Amino acid sequence: MSTTQTDGFCSPSLAIEAGDCGRITDTEIRQALGQALARTGRPLRKVLLIPPDYTRFHSYAGPITAMLRSLLVADACEVDILPALGTHQPISPEESRAFFGDTVDPASLLVHNWRDDVVRIGQIPGAYVSEISEGLMDTPVDIELNRRILDPSYDLVISIGQVVPHEVVGMANQSKNLFVGCGGSSMISSSHMLGAFYGLERIMGKDHSPVRKLFDYAQEHTLGQIPLLYVLTVTTAVGTDISVRGLYIGRERALFEQAVALSQKKNLIFVDKPLEKVVVYLDGQEFKSTWLGNKAVYRTRMAIADGGQLLVLAPGISRFGEDVENDRLIRKYGYVGRERVLSLFRENEDLQNNQSVPAHLIHGSSDGRFSITYATRLLSREEVEGVGFGWMDYDEAVQTYHPDRMKAGFQTVAGEEVYYIPNPALGLWADRGRF
Repeated sequence: MSTTQTDGFCSPSLAIEAGDCGRITDTEIRQALGQALARTGRPLRKVLLIPPDYTRFHSYAGPITAMLRSLLVADACEVDILPALGTHQPISPEESRAFFGDTVDPASLLVHNWRDDVVRIGQIPGAYVSEISEGLMDTPVDIELNRRILDPSYDLVISIGQVVPHEVVGMANQSKNLFVGCGGSSMISSSHMLGAFYGLERIMGKDHSPVRKLFDYAQEHTLGQIPLLYVLTVTTAVGTDISVRGLYIGRERALFEQAVALSQKKNLIFVDKPLEKVVVYLDGQEFKSTWLGNKAVYRTRMAIADGGQLLVLAPGISRFGEDVENDRLIRKYGYVGRERVLSLFRENEDLQNNQSVPAHLIHGSSDGRFSITYATRLLSREEVEGVGFGWMDYDEAVQTYHPDRMKAGFQTVAGEEVYYIPNPALGLWADRGRF
């Protein structure tokens, strides 16, 4: 482990990677966290932990947050936990216990409100936005953060999360956990639209995307005085059995790049031919909206053949957006394809004022290249077809495509070859020719 000195704060730099068939144990993780805390070069009286929310269950950030809290409280440190919700719903008590365990009181979790809890700390110039977007966008972007992150009473701010392929930024986490997970409408909307304009296929699974450059600029120009530490994971999972393959603790971008390299090895799944039929299961506890569930669409779109089929088994999906306004806009405009959404965006003020929605509508469409059918219990045929998807009754669908009986990858079901994905949040699937 090495350290980097910045304004009286020593940022440790530590990377652990498991072998090809191994995993990093809880004992090793706890030991590494303890070493990092000891090397910060300052007494820790009050610390802010920023894990992701329950939708990143497979990040292993929940157990890591509980470990950090335990280590800090044992030294009489006051600990606050602010989940990086972004635009998502607050963590329920049941989700908190499943994610963090019983040592974290669900009632103690701070709730980030992306509309009201942020303060403006800077701005990314329009000229820079134009440069990195190849002229697709040229509007300045306000840099906003939850006000608690700026509270000088915190001796340390620790952001925890998973590096995994992502539809907006390319590879998730690091400063995204702050500027989107704990950010405001300007950065959330602008980053989502930039990613959609630039194109998912050009971004997903890659570092140094235009959106990542937004976050890099924001970090370099606004976070220098914050005693910030990142704890990054790379994980794989079979069901709820999560294996931590990489653990990276520190502030240096080089650590993030190491995590990106490992995630590209562990979380990118290449297929040798385009897939004619893909069946994706969305766990009902993890996926409750198409806002989240459309990972089934954009994490597979580079693997599905033209004219192919995507069937999404979605027993827990009960809404489209994560808040009332976003849900209303999705129901109003639907997943109608990139070009139509861009036209609607130019013509309608409500989309212009909520730019993450048209970006989401682009992400969730196949642009007519393959069919998308949602099998639901909690949304009706009329609701699902009303936003542009096909519909199937969930209980009918699982008579043929039963999640408990299928295995990941290729198999023959009812006489047809299908490719089954038990959780789209864990990776990115692509035909080698498309990536």
